Amino acid sequence: MAAEAHFIETIIGVGILLFAAKLMAELFLRLKLPIVLGELLAGMIVGPFALGQFFILDGRQLLHINDEIKILGEMGAIVILFMAGLEMTPKEFLKGGKASFTVGTLGVVVPFFAGLVIFQMFGFEALESMLIATALTATSIAISIQVLSEFGKLKAPEARLIIGAAVVDDILAIAVLSVVISITGSDAGIESIDITEVTITILQVLGFFAIMLIVAVVIIPKIITPRLWKAKGSVEGIATASFFGAAALAGSIGLSPIVGAFAVGMALSTTKVFEKVENYIGKIGLIFAPLFFAIIGAQVDLRAVDLNILMLSGVIIAVAIVTKLFGCGLPAMLFLKSKAQGMRVGIGMISRGEVGLIVAGVGVTAGVLTSEVYSTIVIMVAVTTIITPIWLKMEYRKEQKSGNSESEQGIEQKPE
Repeated sequence: MAAEAHFIETIIGVGILLFAAKLMAELFLRLKLPIVLGELLAGMIVGPFALGQFFILDGRQLLHINDEIKILGEMGAIVILFMAGLEMTPKEFLKGGKASFTVGTLGVVVPFFAGLVIFQMFGFEALESMLIATALTATSIAISIQVLSEFGKLKAPEARLIIGAAVVDDILAIAVLSVVISITGSDAGIESIDITEVTITILQVLGFFAIMLIVAVVIIPKIITPRLWKAKGSVEGIATASFFGAAALAGSIGLSPIVGAFAVGMALSTTKVFEKVENYIGKIGLIFAPLFFAIIGAQVDLRAVDLNILMLSGVIIAVAIVTKLFGCGLPAMLFLKSKAQGMRVGIGMISRGEVGLIVAGVGVTAGVLTSEVYSTIVIMVAVTTIITPIWLKMEYRKEQKSGNSESEQGIEQKPE
């Protein structure tokens, strides 16, 4: 009976979040604001820490973000990154290799060391500063992808650089997280850091991704082919099994599961089944994407916020924005030879995601982070997630307006 009640609680939660997300998506579409932002705010509004606490039935709160709902959210992220992978061929990924690697690496190195120095200056202990700095490294690419998709810009040079750099960024951020978690778990603490071990861990993570990508590109197109799979829905089913399988494999070797899904998407981008899979996964994404963003929003608890937390949050948010704009935006300007496109790359990399929340959770559990610092990291993740789509959309609106004015000038100057 308890298991059945838990199941009902889960499906009610999914229903409320999905309905609220689509309702806000409609509103934001009419207001000409990013739909993804509406879906995120929908979660924050109806979540268990906001209006959700008043949804009571038989003395029980209707909406709980239980483990099953969180898993559905993580599956949403996997679907979104598989869709992103389909938009980039292996050749294009390798072509942008130097640019993606440089922008992605600096997008981790600059926030990490800036965070480490700044928060030690603010009086935080070395280990606490290191955890805050680690939370500043990762990029939540799913939100930027949705905005780029809304504008039909997924094939633009800056979009390709954002996607490629965010994958490198994610891999390196997870490598840094692995190192920091091992330091947090050891009794010796920060004094036990061995640079050789740190380097080996990071190289292992990069090696695992390279092997996974090569295997996916070589093997997946041979498995998912219309020559082998004739029955209706077989190609789509095997493609889904492949990207979830790759996500599970990536997770089991210490990478983010979304990296595995991205690799399979890229492997399928040049195959004969591309259109069939793209059409199918687009329909799946209509459900999983809004659910993912609503679930992220629903986990934000702003009830314990006071003036100290707001001031510290302001500093962390400023560091989070500036380090990505400089760390990713400046090198992107050099590679793309365009100030506007480079700026968009910097903006697209600002949004922090689940890695930031994971770091905060690890720090609190280990007793290294105080509840105040935990709240500020959560606020930083929420604020960067909210401002990224708005800022990115403003940049593209600016481009559209300048494009329209240029075309009007061209018409005026045209000789009669």
